[in-house]
Amino acid sequence: MRDQSGSRRPDDGAMDRAFDSAAVRFTVLGPVRAWLGEVELPLGPPKQQAVLALLLTQAGRPVPLYEIVDVLWGGDPPNSAVNVVHRHVGALRRLLEPELRTRADARRLLRGSGGYRLNVDPDAVDLLRFRALRGEARSAAADGDPERAATLLVAALSLWRGPTAAGLPPVVRAHPAFAAVDGEYTAAAKEAADTALTAGHAEYVLAALRKAAALEPLDEGLQARLVTVLSAAGQQAQALDHYRTVRARLTAELGLDPGPELRAAQQRVLRQTASAGPGGSAPRTDTDTEIDVGVGAGAGPEAGTGAGAGTNTNTNTGTGTGTGTGTEASTARVRPAQLPPDLAVFTGRDAELARAQALLPEDGSASPAVVISAIGGAPGVGKTTLAVHWAHQVAPRFPDGQLYVNLRGYDPGESVMRPAEAIRSFLDAFGVPPGRVPASLDAQTALYRSLLADRRVLVLLDNARDAEQVRPLLPAAPGCLAIVTSRHQLPGLMASDGARPLRLDLLTADESLDFLVRRLGEERVAAEPDAAGHIVELCGRLPLALAVVCARAAVHPHFSLASVAEELRQSHGSLDAFDAGDPTTDPRSVFSWSYRTLTPAAARLFRLLSLCPGPDVSLGAAASLAGLAVRAVRPVLAELARAHLCSEHVLGRYASHDLLRAYSRELAQADDPRQELTAARRRLLDHYLHSAYAACTLLAPQREQITLPPPVAGAEAVEFDDHDRAHAWLTTELTVLQAVIESDAASGSGAYAWRLASTLEHFLDRLGRRQEQLALQSTALTAARRLGDPTGQAHTHRALGLAHGRLERHDEARTHLLRARELFAEIRDPPGEGRTERYLAFLANMRGAYREALDHYVRADSLYASAGHRGGGRAAIANEVGWTHILLGEPREALDECRRAVRLARQSGNRNVEAAAWDSIGVAHHRLGQRERALEAFGHALDQYREISDAYLTADTLVHIGDAHAAAGAGPAAQAAWQEALGILEAVGHPEAGDVRARLRRTAGRPAGRPAGS
Repeated sequence: MRDQSGSRRPDDGAMDRAFDSAAVRFTVLGPVRAWLGEVELPLGPPKQQAVLALLLTQAGRPVPLYEIVDVLWGGDPPNSAVNVVHRHVGALRRLLEPELRTRADARRLLRGSGGYRLNVDPDAVDLLRFRALRGEARSAAADGDPERAATLLVAALSLWRGPTAAGLPPVVRAHPAFAAVDGEYTAAAKEAADTALTAGHAEYVLAALRKAAALEPLDEGLQARLVTVLSAAGQQAQALDHYRTVRARLTAELGLDPGPELRAAQQRVLRQTASAGPGGSAPRTDTDTEIDVGVGAGAGPEAGTGAGAGTNTNTNTGTGTGTGTGTEASTARVRPAQLPPDLAVFTGRDAELARAQALLPEDGSASPAVVISAIGGAPGVGKTTLAVHWAHQVAPRFPDGQLYVNLRGYDPGESVMRPAEAIRSFLDAFGVPPGRVPASLDAQTALYRSLLADRRVLVLLDNARDAEQVRPLLPAAPGCLAIVTSRHQLPGLMASDGARPLRLDLLTADESLDFLVRRLGEERVAAEPDAAGHIVELCGRLPLALAVVCARAAVHPHFSLASVAEELRQSHGSLDAFDAGDPTTDPRSVFSWSYRTLTPAAARLFRLLSLCPGPDVSLGAAASLAGLAVRAVRPVLAELARAHLCSEHVLGRYASHDLLRAYSRELAQADDPRQELTAARRRLLDHYLHSAYAACTLLAPQREQITLPPPVAGAEAVEFDDHDRAHAWLTTELTVLQAVIESDAASGSGAYAWRLASTLEHFLDRLGRRQEQLALQSTALTAARRLGDPTGQAHTHRALGLAHGRLERHDEARTHLLRARELFAEIRDPPGEGRTERYLAFLANMRGAYREALDHYVRADSLYASAGHRGGGRAAIANEVGWTHILLGEPREALDECRRAVRLARQSGNRNVEAAAWDSIGVAHHRLGQRERALEAFGHALDQYREISDAYLTADTLVHIGDAHAAAGAGPAAQAAWQEALGILEAVGHPEAGDVRARLRRTAGRPAGRPAGS
């Protein structure tokens, strides 16, 4: 027997022997790996690895094709998605069965049931072995043998080498299939702790439980078990120390105090310690309080940022037990009511409302699980209208409030709302102070779901793009309802999160006629029934089109319905991007009524507004877009607003519905020459870039800035005459600026993307926007690479290095910074290379490698000197070297360097660095116990920071002043300084507000005159 190539093909028995002779082994509990015999296989690109990882989590069961697509691309797959999946599967088959001749002969990776199935021996996959061991442990526990159960569970836990599918992109690992497996690990660790405690052998599980607790640091149930197991193993002191560590982490990352389970574990340890009597161990009790003395954020790598790594001196004094109730304790219980107004003339949708209502218990009681309703349908079909109407009907069943957010999933300007932005708005609605909102999305989600834990809340998530955008926003508490609207059905949300689909189609003919009656009156419709029927037909029974037609007819009561129908018939067409399956459902002709009434200037601006990447546009931006003066563009925008082609939703800022923007984009592409659109886009982007540059330069005048090409004619940058106005403009436009970066990186040259990201780096860093910084700089780096611009790559690598360093991701930070240093050397930019050395020093200080940091500063100083920098940059280095000596415990050496920094800064006129150096001098004196001299130096720093309106560093110095007063027992003075600092940090939503809040809590009960550490 031969195949088509002429090679002899083995018979089926030989195939079986080949299959068995080279066993395949897999791991997915940690990095995804595979071995054929003793040879490890190269698994290919990340998407191919993701396919294998998903198949491994469902080994032995078919995985639908749509779920594979959902893992790889979320809810927005490319047209080629299915073909790409087939290619990855084919490559995996060739890896796993190199002897395979045809797909029909495959024995390991099989196709069927609308997807693929991985056929493996249960012992060949670590996840299957883990599940088998866990099953055996449950049987042993049920048979009354907890000791064997604990041993089996420890063996199961030992198979884990990290999170499921570790190393794959975060967007892939966020899929519920992987999160569910991670949940199995956490559950098994808890079971192991419980069975070991029952068996009386806590030491069996201690090592495994420590590892599990480290991977899930915010799981209070897991942390409570570790506290209990440590105590049962005779390590009461370590148990209480671990409780304190977890409590501090909960406070810092979530703004919460320990919950009942964790507090109960601590109380058991305390009772056990007390019962040990005089001869027992006497660890510190949790009535001790940790006091931070003389530290704070320090000077950092930035010229005068005060953001270097500090160290804490922990001193214990007898205060309270720390058993508060987290966010609920510090804020009043807020009941948000964010639903948009219900439509007074709502009509139809009886069947859909009945299906939606059936999702909830008939008796009005709380549902035993979260109910998720996904309302899908074509644009303009009335998804939001129905969702809002239903939400108002059932709102009384959710007494703890209703949340609403427009996720802008299909905004034409690509300004899709990030989940973190939506969660921040929800936390604001519940009264969580901005400073208590953690930096990472995972921590924000945990805080949000903690707030909903004992509440019955309705959450309306409107205009979602995909399942990944929605998942972090879903409540986890029983009794809550989530309503999601989207143009897609979100199959991933249905398969993994139990969402109930509600497909919204066009109105029926009867519902459409009733629609006209409710808006135009029964008498008018009854007088022209045929014309009314034609209007319904020509509008395609699309609610949006019907609503616009009715509005026009209502404003002009003298128009006959026949004339309205004739106008529709003459101009009728199709809007391809919003086709609901019938060519008569396109609202283009409806929009054209208003468009045709515009003056030429307004019509031109309406078309050009389609070029705006953000959710709205300011007067100044619109003026640059049109190439007009602000005073000339204002009446043009007013005309558009009157025609309902845009709205002034905030004073001086204009936005329009996404369908209108799509319509304006089509008009622009059809009516405006390409070169005119390109020129208008350049004017708009130059407006944003040069305005942001002016604002950021005013806020940090001595910072090295990139060189910008001059703006094109007609692009006007905003001029700033004070710090407050510059800061306010950046804050207001930040969402738009982010959209500019994303848009230019995706479909522009990429030059604006990296230049704007580099311009905003310092501003975002000061605000503590770590995740936003990472996202923007990563996007900018991709753009710079595509452009082949080494300067852009150098700047974005360096910014990413600092951002990763802020988040203590040391390996990623070092990789980016070393690449930035290489690039700056290649393009011969000594100041750029010097700042990179300073960032590397900052990273070294964070790792405690202080001598390494000093080496970096020596190289940075040499680079600045070679570039002729005799003042600002070298002054900043001197201050940062001084701060490193403080970290080394060498305050006297620090004083020498920081005083030199003051002299150099004065010579160059760099007030920011001079203020930072005075602050460092204050910390050095504080470390030497010289309180008065420390306060004098802090006073110099504070005065200068206030004069240059640097809010963040004003707060930083106030924190240091409070530390100095607290160390001397001047409690009221310390509280006053910290309270002022807290107000500043909360106003900008900075994550360091949590540290200051912790200081205030720790000293609230200390008697006057009692210093920290006494």
